[in-house]
Amino acid sequence: MKKVVLGKTGLTVNKNGFGALPIQRITKSEAVYLLQKAFYHGVNYFDTARAYSDSEEKLGAAFSYIRDKIIISTKTGAQTGEDLCKDLEQSLKMLQTDYIDLYQFHNPSFCPKPGDGTGLYEAALEAKAQGKIRHIGITNHRLAVAHEAVESGLYETLQFPFSYLASEQDLALVKVCQEHQMGFIAMKALSGGLITDSACAYAYMEQFDHVEPIWGIQREKELDEFLSYQDTPPAMTEELKNKIEKDRKELSGEFCRGCGYCMPCPEGIEINNCARMSLMLRRSPQAGWLSPQWQEKMKKIENCRHCGACMKKCPYGLNTPKLLEKNYEDYKTFLK
Repeated sequence: MKKVVLGKTGLTVNKNGFGALPIQRITKSEAVYLLQKAFYHGVNYFDTARAYSDSEEKLGAAFSYIRDKIIISTKTGAQTGEDLCKDLEQSLKMLQTDYIDLYQFHNPSFCPKPGDGTGLYEAALEAKAQGKIRHIGITNHRLAVAHEAVESGLYETLQFPFSYLASEQDLALVKVCQEHQMGFIAMKALSGGLITDSACAYAYMEQFDHVEPIWGIQREKELDEFLSYQDTPPAMTEELKNKIEKDRKELSGEFCRGCGYCMPCPEGIEINNCARMSLMLRRSPQAGWLSPQWQEKMKKIENCRHCGACMKKCPYGLNTPKLLEKNYEDYKTFLK
């Protein structure tokens, strides 16, 4: 069972990290079962966030009795030190714990630093001095902010999107983190569902000893797939290399990663799925995406105001309205 050390934190985690965003979509009993099954099969790192509705509460229900045997990271989207303190107290309550192993700033548009006027970093340091958090990290989707965080020396970990669809710039960031002994946590290792072969994804991640992927898990069959790789990890065969190369060619260029930071849309458009519908139709079973419910969601694209709000918030600089229009036109061809 492969282990990863999260940089200077010294935290040693199983190569399989459990991304707990999806468990907000299932019942509490289902979530507790999945979480405990993961733990009893060797998974010891669980990542959540204050923003993931009841995800923290479900982790608390699953692990309060074995708190010292697992590593928990959560996140705050607070904009001020005061709000960070409120978020932290709520997280501690929901997680049924008196400390958090890794507390992360959740995709800020800037790199929080002491003296920047927000009080964010100062509040995190105070919480650390009080023993409420043990390590300070940051998550982001912006390369510039990520590099600034690494160079600042203020953070022990960086959580950033990383998969075999990564650009050369992404790979350079991974290397810089290693050089600075900064833990690298790979979110969206399946690229928001666009990567459909978990064996390919796992084999790619195996090549980076210092990278800790967190897999978003909602169903038991998904968990079982990743657990099976712990004892018999898939080798990077020519067959897998060819699959990866095919995906890279198909998904090169501008495409929506499904991060959701562009939302909410004033017209109620579910941008994070609608703007990549063409890819989803070609990479997963079509029936679900062509349901009356999804037809109604896609039809909302007709109401797009082109207000530009989504473009301003997109960390990848995409022309979101144009992507929506393109995907809607393609979608209609599947309904004929």
